[in-house]
Amino acid sequence: MQEPLRFKKSTRSGGQSDCVEIAHTLRHIRDSKNPAGPYLHSVDVTALISVLRTPPTG
Repeated sequence: MQEPLRFKKSTRSGGQSDCVEIAHTLRHIRDSKNPAGPYLHSVDVTALISVLRTPPTG
């Protein structure tokens, strides 16, 4: 049996509901406004965070 996914909202969200949550697996992301809804799976969260931290060029 698969362990249920446990999602966590960023501590930087400030209690807002318009953000994403990352699962303990670091491979699943969901919209915090719709916790019962669909989620992205097989996401390389580490790579996503790296891209988001990179300043835009140009």
